[in-house]
Amino acid sequence: MSEGGEERPVVYVGLDGEAGLLALGLPELVQLCLVAPWWRDAPGRTPEELQVVADEYREDLPDFARRRDRAARALGIDLDELPSEATVLARLVERSRGPVAAACLVVGYEGDPLDPLFNTACP
Repeated sequence: MSEGGEERPVVYVGLDGEAGLLALGLPELVQLCLVAPWWRDAPGRTPEELQVVADEYREDLPDFARRRDRAARALGIDLDELPSEATVLARLVERSRGPVAAACLVVGYEGDPLDPLFNTACP
């Protein structure tokens, strides 16, 4: 793998004209998808609203924890090393506001930048 290969930016581009940095490297992306697979519903929501989204996801998929654990084991990931939902969501917001995110700006076909996943003006 070339220099910096472990922490290459992973960018999401949505059909609704939004884009943003999700993770630095595949391991970070896999953690996000395992811990908070509903992350696409996170932008613009308060922590309380996110909890409702997470609860609804688990209600729709009652065996979510079993599936997550099975997928993690299949990928050789130690379950005790998986971060919490709060940690992966905080990291997602942090990534969207950091210097790497600025370097990963996605420009649409008309030449304008796509909307950020998170409002970068908010603290």
